[in-house]
Amino acid sequence: MLKTKSIILTLLNVSFLIGLTATAKAQSIDLGRGELPLTVPQNYNAETPTPLVVLLHGYTSSGTQQDSYMGFSKLAEKYGYLFIAPDGDKEPGGNESRFWNASPACCDFYSTEVDDSSYVLSIIDSIKADFNIDPNRVYLIGHSNGGFLSYRAAYDHSSTIAAIASLAGASHIDERSAPSNPVHILQIHGTADDTIAYEGSEIQGNKYPSALDSVTTWAAYNGCSTDGDERELRDLDARIEGHESSVLSFKKGCQVGGSSELWTIAEGSHVPPLSSTFSEQVVEWLYAHPKTSASYSD
Repeated sequence: MLKTKSIILTLLNVSFLIGLTATAKAQSIDLGRGELPLTVPQNYNAETPTPLVVLLHGYTSSGTQQDSYMGFSKLAEKYGYLFIAPDGDKEPGGNESRFWNASPACCDFYSTEVDDSSYVLSIIDSIKADFNIDPNRVYLIGHSNGGFLSYRAAYDHSSTIAAIASLAGASHIDERSAPSNPVHILQIHGTADDTIAYEGSEIQGNKYPSALDSVTTWAAYNGCSTDGDERELRDLDARIEGHESSVLSFKKGCQVGGSSELWTIAEGSHVPPLSSTFSEQVVEWLYAHPKTSASYSD
């Protein structure tokens, strides 16, 4: 069984943490996006550092809908992590689709310039203030627009994020220096994705990189050899019989706390029907890729 606590968010400033109040019964944080449920495993022990998993939804979706699709809250008890799935802002102009401002390509189509990267960090910091979170095991999982934001947050907050898993997202396309700290990167992408193309494309004239380019960019950031190793096949798509997904791993020569990996779903779509073990495979990959105390600096 899982017990649920709430982090209450009220509008003051989405860019950074404004205030914290805490009592023996409840906690509240003023951030600006409404009430968010935080899933806490029954075996949580305040004396034991505990992993944190943050799930970032796709464009037009929500945290609840994304978790309904991927089911990570249901695994919190088994794997012993705290879990939260926040909501992006609603678009102006009557459409009210939820989005994240992650990159020029995706998906701040109304140019609101909301600072979602800082918002994600504020959520993490607020949970750290109330719970004993393992600083080496803070993980982001994102789908599509949420995958884009996972990359953005990993780059912006590399001292905080241990690893990300992006399904059908993409990193930035412009040339940049490496972030201050290594981060483990997992990109999962279907070759038949007609929304965010596996080979890269553009949205409203703004380009985004291919799945392979996203991974090799981060392999270079992490100091890894860009000669990847092909590894075991995985079963990620319930619609496709057998182990349809290939694995390309960049681990040689990496800095401590950094690596990069691509899981390619052959003929996989943008919203693939997930295999019964998909989410467990992702969590186990994340758990195998912590940050270490020697791998990061402020």
